Amino acid sequence: MRVDLIIIILLGIVEGVTEFLPVSSTGHLILAGRLFGLPQADATFDIVIQLGAILAVVVLFWGRFMGVLRGLLKRDPGAIRFTRNVLLGFLPSAVVGALAYGAIKAVLEAPVIAPIVVSIALIVGGVLILVIERLSKRITANSVEAITWRTALGIGVLQCLAMIPGVSRSGATIMGALMLGVDRETAAEYSFFLAVPTMLGATTLALYKGRHELGDAHLTAIAIGFVISFIVAMLVIRWFVAFIGKHGFAPFAWYRIMVGAAALAWLLI
Repeated sequence: MRVDLIIIILLGIVEGVTEFLPVSSTGHLILAGRLFGLPQADATFDIVIQLGAILAVVVLFWGRFMGVLRGLLKRDPGAIRFTRNVLLGFLPSAVVGALAYGAIKAVLEAPVIAPIVVSIALIVGGVLILVIERLSKRITANSVEAITWRTALGIGVLQCLAMIPGVSRSGATIMGALMLGVDRETAAEYSFFLAVPTMLGATTLALYKGRHELGDAHLTAIAIGFVISFIVAMLVIRWFVAFIGKHGFAPFAWYRIMVGAAALAWLLI
């Protein structure tokens, strides 16, 4: 993949900023690629550099993960519920992703269709966020451990919607959690934790499927994008949790609507 170093860095920044915000990192990468005039979208690059942002979650929540691991060894009920909820939330996307990988990759790399799908999904998703915030249910879970197995599985099913470019994995999981009675901060944290197995699985599958297309230049570009997205995501995650605690998700909804409308007008004119 022959892409300027500056463009690779910009794409890494875009990924790091948007991975955990409910605005669709994949959608932004597709639109950024079109804006920068890249000759062809690269689904493998887009998927793998997301793992850099996921690594930021592991680093920032290392103490939490180690606490869960120690709790599992001691058969602590809270640690068991935490692990169960993350695995149940991951399961639906693992199954659907494995079965529909070819179709998903084809949509992501469609030079004309993908940006239009992203633009429409950004607008529709923004409207849904506004509606869901107004209609969210009574709070029934204020920690990841307090989420029931049915709720975790339901959030996992909704996460599958993020396979449509522009929907947003974090947006689908967070809004799904709000609809099912999880509070804002817990919904965001659960989305972070759920991203680890989800994106690790997606990256492993993408690298395996695209292994014959990976050259030295491609791997170098992926490595640079990976590092940049990791650094930027480290800065964004803590800010995001504090921001939604004060302002909710409406600002992201309006951002989605404005970007989607502007992109759609740009693409169709």
